Formats: sequence, C-alpha cells, structure tokens
Amino acid sequence: MAAKTQLPAVEGWFTMDPDHPALLGSQCAGCAAIFFPRETMFCRNPACQSREFDEIELSRTGTIWSFTDNRYQPPAPYISPDPFVPYTIAAVELAAEQIVVLGQVEPGVAVTDLHAGMPVELILGTLFEDDEHEYLVWRWRPVVGGGDDASTSAVHADEVSQ
Repeated sequence: MAAKTQLPAVEGWFTMDPDHPALLGSQCAGCAAIFFPRETMFCRNPACQSREFDEIELSRTGTIWSFTDNRYQPPAPYISPDPFVPYTIAAVELAAEQIVVLGQVEPGVAVTDLHAGMPVELILGTLFEDDEHEYLVWRWRPVVGGGDDASTSAVHADEVSQ
C-alpha cells in the first residue's frame, strides 16, 4: 500500500517540516505586534492603523500557561474518531513572542502529567485520515530539561504514563 499524502488540516497556519514544524504568524509593519493566526486585513492593536504585515515563523517552544482536558466532541467541521476519545489541550506562551496559542497536547499525555510553566515544543500529529490523505495539525509535546534547544529530547506518551 502506498503511503498517504500528508496535508495540513488548516492550510497556511503552520509549516509541514516534520522535524522542525513552525506556526505561521504575522508581524505588523507599523507597530511590530505579532498575531496568530495570521492577520492580513488590519492591525488588531487599537493604537495602530497599519495594514501591512510580514509573515513570520513563530517560536517552536514555549511554556504551558494553562491546560485542561476536552471531554466533549467539538462540533463540525471537527472530525474525531468514532467513538470520540477525550484529549488534553494546552494554552502555551511562545518563548520569543510571548503570545498564547491553544493546541492539542500529544496523545497519551494526560492533564495530571502537566503543570503551569512546563516547557513544551511544537510537533505535528494526525487529526484524521481518509483513503488517500493524512490531515495534520500542530500539537504540544512536553520536553525534558526545558529550553529552546531543538535537540532537547521529548517526553513520549509511553514514558509519561509510567
């Protein structure tokens, strides 16, 4: 069987580099404010009137600001396994930009495994599949030792549950 083509579940929100994925944001040319998801119409800073933005790759690491588990199936267009499987989500403050981005946590990591201030890194994971495609989203994975070093080893789900 041929490998499935990997596609972003949401086009233009993140890069598809499997080793170093990054969220795609925008930076206002007028006031340097940073936004995710990207802004293309007008600056959300009320003190700025700029309509010019540069696309930027955001930090791949951050710290958990808040977290919870999602025990209810989100409405369409979200596609979930049948039956629905609860998952953990985290609000992460990005290292350089100091903005908070919400996302799913790597499968197998429970709420009881997390704490505020815990370092995490961005990874890609499968949201759903069809016969030909695997649709990916970004996820957060706890890191051992912290820091913004891309070589930092990640805590894997099987290690977390022990």
